[in-house]
Amino acid sequence: MLLGSGELGKEVIIALQRLGVETIAADRYPDAPGQQVAHHARTLVMTDPEQLRALIESEQPDLVVPEIEAIATPALELLEAEGKVRVIPTARAARLTMDREGIRRLAAETLGLPTSPYKFCDSLRELQEAIDNGIGYPCVVKPVMSSSGKGQSKIDGPQDVAAAWDHAMAGGRVSHGRVIVEGFIDFDYEITLLTVRALDAQGATQTHFCEPIGHLQQSGDYIESWQPHPMHPDALAKAHAIGDAITRNLGGQGLFGVELFVKGEQVWFSEVSPRPHDTGMVTMTTQWQNEFELHARAILGLPVDTRLRNPGPAPLSTVVLMLPGLSLTTLMTPCAYPRPISVCLANLKASRSGAWGLPWPLIPMSTPRASVPVRRPRKSNPARRADACHPGANLAPVSQAFLARYNGPF
Repeated sequence: MLLGSGELGKEVIIALQRLGVETIAADRYPDAPGQQVAHHARTLVMTDPEQLRALIESEQPDLVVPEIEAIATPALELLEAEGKVRVIPTARAARLTMDREGIRRLAAETLGLPTSPYKFCDSLRELQEAIDNGIGYPCVVKPVMSSSGKGQSKIDGPQDVAAAWDHAMAGGRVSHGRVIVEGFIDFDYEITLLTVRALDAQGATQTHFCEPIGHLQQSGDYIESWQPHPMHPDALAKAHAIGDAITRNLGGQGLFGVELFVKGEQVWFSEVSPRPHDTGMVTMTTQWQNEFELHARAILGLPVDTRLRNPGPAPLSTVVLMLPGLSLTTLMTPCAYPRPISVCLANLKASRSGAWGLPWPLIPMSTPRASVPVRRPRKSNPARRADACHPGANLAPVSQAFLARYNGPF
């Protein structure tokens, strides 16, 4: 049973079904994406402990897989303690990671992992006092419960504090007037380290790491991600150590998305989610087993493979772009950049053909071919081609940040 059946949950359901698992998709609204492909669909208020307990006791699933934060996790802990259900990865992990406070206190205060300085605040007054008494400017404010950057904002001075508080209150997953304010880290980049806890041939739990995933946010919203992201070997070793420490403490089996800030060889823990991550969608084109398949296989006790499809001295770099508009399309682009690039477009935005700056124009299927001038690639070089777009989709320009990176030294 999946608690939360959005787009990421839908992919987990598909991965489980391919392994012969009967699935139940539960969410707070009917016809959620995962409910459209699952064997059974259930609708309930997942923050209501009585409704959640009644559903689990009625369906009697072998596994409960939380896919969102807004769940009555104390009810899951009680059900797990009573031996009525196995929660993935554990009910304790679901509770600690459901908001930023539980997991930040575990990482910084219990495990001693490096993090940014932080304070938790319940009012605008407390937020201002925390900034004035040590956090300082600039700083970042986030709701204690949100995802994908919702409700997050940067405060550069006193004039931004009230607006940041209001933005956090509007962006939280539940009505909860509590935020975390963090001292700003002038990092070089941030990554998602997909960390998998799975059983080996002897039945012992082992930790596996995917290649680092770089990602970009704008105004707190996830915009794009790419894999692999180049890292200094010492920084990568520290990232692995942090990922292993936090997931080992949370326990259980499954995939975790560990978010880290990196500057040179320094690494700071940011957040962790015990489930597939939106930035990890790029693994659908980069890895032999994508993040959804890894999660499904790990929780079922099956072997996992976190290798890239294209290892070697010039690995394929793959980018996911999140843009408003239409549906997911994959496009192989032989751009004139230092390394090959696969671009995975999510939610395409209408734009003019050829705006990507490719060696040839792209042909939206909504446009008659005769009206679009095209320089045909030679048949002897099949790599110089563009896959057909989703019907009716036009393409948007690659973000300037992406172009700057791939025109630069890395």
